[in-house]
Amino acid sequence: MARPEQVLLLEPQHELRFRGPFTDVVTTTLKLANPTDRNVCFKVKTTAPRRYCVRPNSGVIDAGTSINVSVMLQPFDYDPNEKSKHKFMVQSLLAPPDMTDTEGVWKDAKPEDLMDSKLRCVFDMPAENEKTHEMESNKISASLSKSESSTLSMKSMASSLDDGEVKKIMEECKRLQTEVQRLREENKQIRQEDDGLRMRKSTAMTAPHSSSAMRVKEEGLSTRVIALIVLFFVVGVIVGKLAL
Repeated sequence: MARPEQVLLLEPQHELRFRGPFTDVVTTTLKLANPTDRNVCFKVKTTAPRRYCVRPNSGVIDAGTSINVSVMLQPFDYDPNEKSKHKFMVQSLLAPPDMTDTEGVWKDAKPEDLMDSKLRCVFDMPAENEKTHEMESNKISASLSKSESSTLSMKSMASSLDDGEVKKIMEECKRLQTEVQRLREENKQIRQEDDGLRMRKSTAMTAPHSSSAMRVKEEGLSTRVIALIVLFFVVGVIVGKLAL
């Protein structure tokens, strides 16, 4: 006796497609819809049970409702010669109104009450150029992520410097500028005094002594000015590098 026609509506109807590469779990969804006014029991079976994880693989679909079955292909080494061996079957039967034990219903079911639909498995391997493009895209994404991370790190360092070291350096620059200006004024005043001394034509004994004292004072002053200018230049270079 021929089996009755499947009452469940399957989507997809004839095949389950899995897209590689199969180095990780690949999941596809099988939708089972019950358009009848009775509850329907179902089971999902496969010819390669170790290769797939099916959730749920059995149950009851209420009248007028549907469920989604997740079919998860486990990682494996793809073999084109093996693809025709993988098949699925959705088996179903109408649940009796007084059903309390699903497994008991399956055990007591007659062969003519069972309905089934078969689906084949299709494995899609990406083309070599698609693989290359995907690998390049992943490298670019990783590079951009690293660049963004480095940028954020540099900004964080710059922010830390602005709040601490740069502020101290700027304050030191201002102090050095003030000190240099003061030394310039002092040097100018000493030169004016020196000109006055020369104009007064001091005695032969006093003049050499005064001139020697002035030279010593100018040499000491010049040394301080040079040292401060060098320090100011070094600080300026540091500030310039931080600003860049």
